[in-house]
Amino acid sequence: MTDVDRQLARTNELLDRTRERSIAQRRRARGATSLAKRAALIASADLAIIVATLIVGWIVPIGMGGALLVAALLVAVTLILAFARLDTPIAPEKLAEVPLKALPARTEQWLETQRPALPAPAQTLLDGIGTRLDTLAPQLATLDEQQPAAFEVRKLLGEQLPELIRGYARVPEPLRAQARNGKSPDAQLADSLRLIDTEIREMTEQLAQGDLDALATRGRFLEIKYRDEGAA
Repeated sequence: MTDVDRQLARTNELLDRTRERSIAQRRRARGATSLAKRAALIASADLAIIVATLIVGWIVPIGMGGALLVAALLVAVTLILAFARLDTPIAPEKLAEVPLKALPARTEQWLETQRPALPAPAQTLLDGIGTRLDTLAPQLATLDEQQPAAFEVRKLLGEQLPELIRGYARVPEPLRAQARNGKSPDAQLADSLRLIDTEIREMTEQLAQGDLDALATRGRFLEIKYRDEGAA
């Protein structure tokens, strides 16, 4: 191995570690935000119950039975909000209708719901795509919805990426690891996710450079290998 090869290997290792730290930080931040949101909802709901109880108590004595009922209601509401799902998952066919500035976050949210059904390599690739989406989101906030560049972004995130995941999900589980036309559906999924990761990176770079014309006129339609090879 030459010095250049060793340097490239060290650089790749550094990039991998940096990306892993970024993914871990993003997960922790998302978890902290979820806990804070849940705690705020619980506090608001319990406070509303207590205020309502005090108002009613000024008019009609609630007695010991009423106090026990209120306590039980507080416990029930707290438990429900502590374990209930706060965000309603968006249907994949609705992603194309999401406002552009919210599309990366909503796409990432939907991808999180699909993780359990995907093989481990694909889950790792989704982590990387999630990081890319976090970087892309601020740039889309100021992009005009009517720009051709916006159409390219929406096509990738709102149509091609969901269709890839949904197409893989339609394959019976026992067949996903079996090679067909030289590749298994698992391998085809991983290849397509890598391609999408590259597409998002290039879009982000072009938006950062203000090169909207290059983004709009690329004319590259993502070839979803899994679908094109008939694995669906």
